[in-house]
Parts: sequence; structure tokens; C-alpha cells
Amino acid sequence: MSKRSLLTAVALIGVGIVFGVVLMTSFGGNAIENLFAGGSELGAGQPPTPASAAVKALNDQFVAVSSAVTQSVVSIAVKTERKAPSSMPNDFFRFFGPDGGGGDEEFQLPDGGEANGSGVIISRDGYVVTNNHVVEEAKEGGIVVTTNDQKEHKARLVGRDPLTDLAVLKIEGTFMPAHFAQRADIRIGEWVVAVGNPLGLKSTVTTGIVSAMGRGIGIVGTDERTFERNRYAVENFIQTDAAINPGNSGGGLFNLNGSLVGINTAIASRTGVNAGYGFAIPIDMVKSVALDLIDDGKIQRGYIGVEITSVDEASAKAVGLSKVSGVNVNKVVKGGAAESSGLEVGDVILDVDGQPVKTSNDLQNEIVLRRAGDKVTLKIWRDGREISKSVTLRSLDSDRDVATNDSKAGEATTKAADEPVNFKGLGFTANSLTDEQTSSFGTKQGVFISKVDRGGAVARRGLRPGTVILKADGKEVNSPSQLQRILSAKKAGDGVLLVVKESDGTKQAITVEVPES
Repeated sequence: MSKRSLLTAVALIGVGIVFGVVLMTSFGGNAIENLFAGGSELGAGQPPTPASAAVKALNDQFVAVSSAVTQSVVSIAVKTERKAPSSMPNDFFRFFGPDGGGGDEEFQLPDGGEANGSGVIISRDGYVVTNNHVVEEAKEGGIVVTTNDQKEHKARLVGRDPLTDLAVLKIEGTFMPAHFAQRADIRIGEWVVAVGNPLGLKSTVTTGIVSAMGRGIGIVGTDERTFERNRYAVENFIQTDAAINPGNSGGGLFNLNGSLVGINTAIASRTGVNAGYGFAIPIDMVKSVALDLIDDGKIQRGYIGVEITSVDEASAKAVGLSKVSGVNVNKVVKGGAAESSGLEVGDVILDVDGQPVKTSNDLQNEIVLRRAGDKVTLKIWRDGREISKSVTLRSLDSDRDVATNDSKAGEATTKAADEPVNFKGLGFTANSLTDEQTSSFGTKQGVFISKVDRGGAVARRGLRPGTVILKADGKEVNSPSQLQRILSAKKAGDGVLLVVKESDGTKQAITVEVPES
């Protein structure tokens, strides 16, 4: 190659380099890539709708809360005793997994089996709160707690409370406890995060809102073998739509401050997995029960000594309340705190120590926070006016039968004083008392209920055959015809309060709505 040719080649290479630099500068860093890729560029250059500062702040808060609260939530592995299968339909399914079933499937843990749940650390020295149903079948020494740092700790069972479905464990060490929210500050509609270990997935965080407060769903204290429920069981759940699944039992429900709002306990589901309805025990109940178990290893719970139902429209009409709110006293336990303080069947409890109680769940939640020996002031609605009663709570006498279902209809001949009356619209028949019934019930007042139509109005309200109506609409009843006159004076849709005496001597208040004639 001549010298001239060599110089020409070098010059052309230099021009090429300069031209390439110009191209790179003009078309950006992807120019060559675009040249060889046919000009295709993956992804848009900018997000279509950049988040506002407020949205970014909310997102950052969720991230911060999730990071903080997971430090206080633990996984619990339980070696269990053999548990008999239950065919109970799990519309309300306790998420005790992963071996638990859902829907209509049987739930069975074999000998030596292991079940898993969640818990929340509530003190620096290692107290952990969880659900009673997570640990109630545990073998001695069969509970292991795994903290967020994946360290395993042998746990000691401090105590259990089946009537609230809470239990406390103890592990050794120093830990980060959850911060407790104030029950009064929890609002329907506020954001919450549920944290637990669903389906074996450690430290899972899901979000939702507080959907409702004060829910009772009838699962706490229910025997899965007999389906019978303990009458003293307490439910006052927070409902949430945060996704919760098997394994979440005992995990925490937290607000956006990172404060513990409640302990996750159940979901409403036919499949055993999240269907949008979860339930958590409120923090005030959790704190009260946990303190009792830590201090004494058992619950020193106080009781009023009444059987109650929430006021509904019929009972509000019957006693003259202007709004549907309060708690009916349907029965008063003999020798209990309520009887000693002068509460009567047919009273309506309106508040406890100034705190309004709109439903029976509200009343239970107020009393469960107190111990035997505590005094409470009840505002009572009686005979169309408000009165106050001071009640000293007593411990539960487990041998006392509050209400019996063994009432039997009398078989003796009725007095000739009055003929039986069939109250067709309400669905029952009343007879005059016989001498034998007067003696066995201990009263000359009232009429005997010889028949109650299945599915009738009074049957749906709890009236049973073999009982005696003592009063109707506040008036003493001495014959079937007198009861007929009292009810005939009421208009269709009016409420009527009946005071009923059972064969064991307990009294019950039943409210019915007068039907169309």
C-alpha cells in the first residue's frame, strides 16, 4: 500500500469515529442498540400518572408500619394431643393452620401432629398473647415460638381463657413489644394491617379497613364436638376486610400508627380461606385478660348474674323506649349480684358507669374488663323511667344453673275457674293454674302455657310450654281471659313484655309484637 493510500485510510477512519460520536450525541445512549434492534424501545419513558405527594406519604406510611410491626409478631408451632374430628360447618372458621380444614371438611390432628398459629409480643421480657384455640391442645413442652429474626424459643403456657379465646405464653429474652392502641380511638373505616403467618408464609402483611365494631358471631366457647356454646363466652369482635387466612390466629391487627388494635381470631368463610370478612378481639379485652393471666394464671372475672339479649324494635315498644338501644334483663340468677342489688326481670340496662351499652355485646365487653368485687353503676329503664343501681360483681359459681331447658308441661286437671284460650296470632295456648301447678311453681298468680306452636311468634322469642306467664304489659295476669283482654287492648305492631316463670323458679322477660288480627 502506498503512503498516500495509507493516509487516506487513516483519514476515513477518523471521519468515521467523529461521525459516530455525533450520532451518539444526537440520538442518545441507545442509538446503536436502536440501530441494531430495529428502533424498538422497551417501556415508556415516564409513569403515566405520577403519584401525588399525599399518595407517596401514605405509601411510605404503609411501608414504615409494616417494617415496624412485624418485629412484634411471632410464629407459633404447637405439638398437639389427638383432637377428635369435627364436621361442624365452618362458615365462621378459626384460621388455625395449615392442618385445619375449611368449609364442610373435617378438622383432625393426629397424635404427634403439629399445628401453627401466630402471636404478638406484648412485653419486653417475653410475654406473648395468642388465641386459646391455638394452644389448648398443646402437649407439655410442645410449644415453640419463632421470632421475626428466625430464632426459635421454647415457650411456657402462662394461662388460657376459653371464654374470650385468649392465651398468654412466655419466652426468655428481651424483645420489641407491640404498642397498644386505645379502644376509644378505633374508628370504622380507618386503615388497618393484619400481620401473621398464613398458610406457612412467615411475616405476611395484608391491608384493609375496620369494617364494623362489636360483632358477635357465636364461635367463642363453642365445643366443636357437641356444637354447644358456653353461655358465659364473650364476643365483641372488630370486623375487618384485611385478607387473613389459616395460620393467622393470634396474629395482630394494627392501625397506621403501628399500634395494636386487636388479635386476629376468625374469618367468615365457607372455604377456610379469606372471603373478605375477618374478626379480631379488641385491644382493651386483650389487655385486661392478659394482665389477669400474667398476674394470677387465671381470670378473676366478675359477673352481674343476669341473662340478657339486645333490645330490638319489639322490646323497645314493649317497655316504652324511644329508640332501639340497650340490653334486656331476661333472667336474674338466684343469689347473684343482680338479685342482691335489686335488678328485676324486664329491666333494660342502658349504660355501665356512664358508658352507653347499645347491645348485649357492649355490656359483656364492659363487664369483662372488671374483676369480682368491683362495683359498677347501672342505668336502668324500668316502668317508663330511668333509675340507677349499684352492683358489686361476684365471681362465677360454676355449679349454679342459670337456666334449665327441662321445663315440663303439667298434666293435672285445670281449675274450672276459666277455660283455656288459644292465642292463634301469637302461637300459644294458656290455661288456668291447677293446684299442683300452683304448688310446684310457688305462685297463685299467672297462667300456664300448655302449648306453643313451633315456628310461631312467641316460639321465636323463646317462650316454651310448661312455663307460667306472670305479667303482661306490666299488669299481673290471673286467668287466660284476663291475658286475652290485655292483649286485645293492644294495636297490631305494638310490643308487649311478658314476664314468665319457669319450673326451676327463674323468671324470664319475653317481648312479642302484636300481630294483625
